[in-house]
Amino acid sequence: MTTSVDTPSQRIEALRRSMTAHGVDAWLVPSSDPHLSEYLPGHWQGREWLTGFTGSVGTLLVTRDFAGLWVDSRYWVQAARELSGSGIEMMKVAQGQQILAPIDWFDVHHQGPATLGFDGAVLPLAAHRAFSARLGDGVTIKSDRDLLEEIWSDRPALPQAAVMAHDDAFAGQTRLDRLGQLRQAMNDAGADAHLISTLDDIAWLFNLRGSDVDYNPVFLAHALVDAHHVRLFIDQDKVPAALCEALADDGVFLHDYAEARESLTRLPKGTRLLIDPARVTLSLVEALPGQVTLVEAFQPTTLAKACKSDAEIDHVRAAMARDGAALCRFLCWLDETLERGESITELTIDARLTAERVREKHFVSRSFPTIAGFNANGALPHYRATEAAHSVIEGQGLLLIDSGAQYLDGTTDITRVIPVGEPTSAQKADYTRVLKGMMVLSRTRFPEGIEAPRLDAIARAPLWEAGLDYGHGTGHGVGYFLNVHEGPQVISRGAQPTPQTAMREGMITSIEPGLYRPDQWGIRIENLVVNRLVTEVETLSDDAFLEFETLTLCPIDTRLIERSLLRDDEIAWLDDYHRTVFERLSPEVDEETRNWLLEKTRPLTR
Repeated sequence: MTTSVDTPSQRIEALRRSMTAHGVDAWLVPSSDPHLSEYLPGHWQGREWLTGFTGSVGTLLVTRDFAGLWVDSRYWVQAARELSGSGIEMMKVAQGQQILAPIDWFDVHHQGPATLGFDGAVLPLAAHRAFSARLGDGVTIKSDRDLLEEIWSDRPALPQAAVMAHDDAFAGQTRLDRLGQLRQAMNDAGADAHLISTLDDIAWLFNLRGSDVDYNPVFLAHALVDAHHVRLFIDQDKVPAALCEALADDGVFLHDYAEARESLTRLPKGTRLLIDPARVTLSLVEALPGQVTLVEAFQPTTLAKACKSDAEIDHVRAAMARDGAALCRFLCWLDETLERGESITELTIDARLTAERVREKHFVSRSFPTIAGFNANGALPHYRATEAAHSVIEGQGLLLIDSGAQYLDGTTDITRVIPVGEPTSAQKADYTRVLKGMMVLSRTRFPEGIEAPRLDAIARAPLWEAGLDYGHGTGHGVGYFLNVHEGPQVISRGAQPTPQTAMREGMITSIEPGLYRPDQWGIRIENLVVNRLVTEVETLSDDAFLEFETLTLCPIDTRLIERSLLRDDEIAWLDDYHRTVFERLSPEVDEETRNWLLEKTRPLTR
């Protein structure tokens, strides 16, 4: 029976009643869905519905007398504000530990035999194993039910957006080529079937795109691949007839989305099924019959997707030029509007910037919600202005703008900081140290195959020298007209340096160090870079070395630079970057913007 509940405290109480009815002492709600996505369709935004916390990451644990939401430092200020009065306690956690931290708390605080429950359809198999290893004796795990179904009366339906083909002119490889590579990897692993649930891997593998998830051009589906055929579990009404025929010609046959679990129960005896425990849910694996042998390995498509081809990188360069032109038109308008003293809000920034991008060829959508934070709001790394709560941009301060777009030929993500009024010496010092961190990592050469998390300290060194730091990672992988956050590489001290995180040629990654002074200002400077082989330098071994090519094209505001903090070689790098920005973008913009661009890219060495 569903219940009408309107506030987080009422919803938590409704959940407790359902827990009692099913003999559950504690209920865990991760920020996840059956595809283990970062951005979730409304149907699976249960953690947000229960708590009112709108951040993208957090784990809720509810017992009969406690409710806590575990969030990392990026969200501490936001969570404290949004949880106020809810009865839900904010629990601070080190970045990357959201899943195990509440389990550790529960293991310490439960008394006597207890039952921990969660929806096994939205939890990775690897997380379940970690839970089981961490929990002491006397704890029973119950994972076969979704209690939200009983209390969420107006739960959103599953999305129904249409699926489209990603044009071969942009995709670079055919569907059959990618399936052939995957089947070779399956054969190398000793598997004759492979289960894939992650949405960006599925979209990439089949050269398809959708819009079931905001900002990410993906669609809800599972895939089961064997040596000759593919079963694609998807809402078939989303797939146009001509596309369905083209898929069938390539051996890809559609089945209803809801049939994935049942289909797994019918796998033939002796099937050797390749799975990645971090990328499939407990519920799907529990559906497998006993005679199926699990072959556990890193998901082959994840690495293949991350290593962009030369053709894809060329497309991204073109997309970056168009995106840079849109950004320059916007920044030119912003400078002029501020000089005239006209009223601008953080919402104006988002609307105007998006309007400029919409004008560009192959634009599809934003790649994430625009972050436009003035002064204290910029100190919240994942701040988002709303109609109910936003700032007017006036007086003196710093405006942080983190934005991006999806184009048919690439995905962009860029952060710039703009001074409003005359910047202070403290603001200039902070900005310059962040810029030094971005530049030193951008200029770094490193052995191919080094684990990406090990590069994180390089960007932090200029900040550490001044006793400063930031709470988020330094860089994330970026998809090709796919998710703005993708793996396996991640430049973050909070990530484990495993072989799967190795840096390879063709990977596109962000470099985005930051500095945040609560209630004052925030600074983050972000470019996207691609790993390229170093060819002009001889090494002492046969090991290959990589370096970064900067892809993002947009001036870095020099009004905020404290020049005395920069070395000559750093100034030379910045001047060279601005020379490239002007050369690439000046043919793409109107005369007024070109004059603005000329001024913004003048060398510091003049």
